[in-house]
Amino acid sequence: MTTAPSAIAGLASMASTPDVAVTQRLRLRWLEAADAPFMLELLNDPGWIRYIGRRDVHTEEAAARYIEERLQAGYRKHGFGLNLVELAATGEPLGLCGLIKRDTLEDVDLGFAFLARHRGQGYAREAAQAAMRQAGTLGLARVVAIVMPANTPSLRLLASLGFRYERLLHMPGDDEPLELHAAAP
Repeated sequence: MTTAPSAIAGLASMASTPDVAVTQRLRLRWLEAADAPFMLELLNDPGWIRYIGRRDVHTEEAAARYIEERLQAGYRKHGFGLNLVELAATGEPLGLCGLIKRDTLEDVDLGFAFLARHRGQGYAREAAQAAMRQAGTLGLARVVAIVMPANTPSLRLLASLGFRYERLLHMPGDDEPLELHAAAP
């Protein structure tokens, strides 16, 4: 089931979606309510569910609320957050990547997730490098990443960016332990 565009447009959204970064192939920008169809697909991607968890978002209207309440709230509070990653040439959405300030972690966290059809093409690495440059611009001395021990592709990506394993941790509400990795921007 999808929601009429007027219902999604009626939800509060950011006044603009500034470019956070532009790379050779990608544009990273803040998400807005109009990105709800993409967000709905990503939140229900089997890889997202396996490695990040269920969010119980099953309609475009719920996805628009998720964008407003979870992602845009971070932009307003911290001035950064998870960004939409899209092809610079076409605007096709590929995934999310950015910096997250979680109440449960002392440091800012690098997060990323891409639709299955866009994995393995170097997009996550390119976007994560841009996010790490942003961390440096923000004056962060350290960035962490949390990842399930079984998520080998993400662990390889983090290692290629200079992240090093520090410890296992349990996040509130999660049954499985996560690995905490850290790097300097």
